[in-house]
Amino acid sequence: MATLFQVLGAVTSFSVSNSNGYLLPSQRSISERKASIFVVRSDARVSQVLNTGARKNELLITNAVATKENSSAASTSSKPGHELLLFEALREGLEEEMDRDPSVCVMGEDVGHYGGSYKVSKGLATKFGDLRVLDTPIAENSFTGMGIGAAMTGLRPIVEGMNMGFLLLAFNQISNNCGMLHYTSGGQFKIPIVIRGPGGVGRQLGAEHSQRLESYFQSIPGIQMVACSTPYNAKGLMKAAIRSDNPVILFEHVLLYNLKERIPDEEYVLSLEEAEMVRPGEHVTILTYSRMRYHVMQAAKTLVNKGYDPEVIDIRSLKPFDLFTIGNSVKKTHHVLIVEECMRTGGIGASLTAAITENFNDYLDAPIVCLSSQDVPTPYAGTLEEWTVVQPSQIVTAVEQLCK
Repeated sequence: MATLFQVLGAVTSFSVSNSNGYLLPSQRSISERKASIFVVRSDARVSQVLNTGARKNELLITNAVATKENSSAASTSSKPGHELLLFEALREGLEEEMDRDPSVCVMGEDVGHYGGSYKVSKGLATKFGDLRVLDTPIAENSFTGMGIGAAMTGLRPIVEGMNMGFLLLAFNQISNNCGMLHYTSGGQFKIPIVIRGPGGVGRQLGAEHSQRLESYFQSIPGIQMVACSTPYNAKGLMKAAIRSDNPVILFEHVLLYNLKERIPDEEYVLSLEEAEMVRPGEHVTILTYSRMRYHVMQAAKTLVNKGYDPEVIDIRSLKPFDLFTIGNSVKKTHHVLIVEECMRTGGIGASLTAAITENFNDYLDAPIVCLSSQDVPTPYAGTLEEWTVVQPSQIVTAVEQLCK
């Protein structure tokens, strides 16, 4: 296997790291600002997918205007480009990078001719061959370590975890090797690897298949983490992660794979360290990411009709946080609500609360409110599963109380 990696790619030039252990990029990336229906658009109609608890959300107003004119959340159906589902956008970004750079390869369980559990790698084995799209045994610790070794020899591997919960079996490789080897080798090795896969709650997959592992990995030095929420940012973040010389963990959500959106025909690459302004507002800053972005936007419809003007930010970069965008919003609204699917204890919301308090406490007119999933294993029963995660009605109530 070592011979295989040596044939496919040679060791590339080393990069200088900063004080945080991250590699400094040679060029700045191009910066761009459980229902039965699973194929939806990323505009207001997405509520059809997320409204699994009709009895709890029946008081929500669903036909109100949740976005302002010219906002980034506006429908793109009239714009040029092509429509893709989120998993297709991930595949398109992956395929473009494999065409552009022969050192890019894919490995994981069933990623080859089967096309991956969620078809992100469908067709790639036929196009690029079994050496660049490598089916592996069910051994996450082994093939994640193999991917790290491949990155050390000059390749740019994408390691797919069939489910994010399975990557706990590879935690030693990700922590002690993936995140640290650039530093512990004195810069002699870089680890340009992407670790990606599905996670999250919402399809009655049981506790072990409904993991949100953002909080598990956020404390590892040298790792960057991003979470996609739309087909547009899924493709842009995938391409940016592959090109990065840092190890990147890309979090995907099982309920968003069939989200549809029109994306540009021309090539684009997003920044791995920038948040997205989803809806500008004046009264409260709502920080969220992944699936909760759509719960927030559903709640925003009701809030607008109640006279509130929420500013919604998809933080997107889970490590490091985009404190520039977040800080400017806090200085404007003076109120912060964090909505996440991660666990409350030690979750992304806890880290984000600490960062905002440390940097922008003087601008706050009220304590930060954080809505998180309950600290319980995710139940299999759909009704119980729904109770463990934040619902739009809770977001509406939290904003009303925060802005009193």
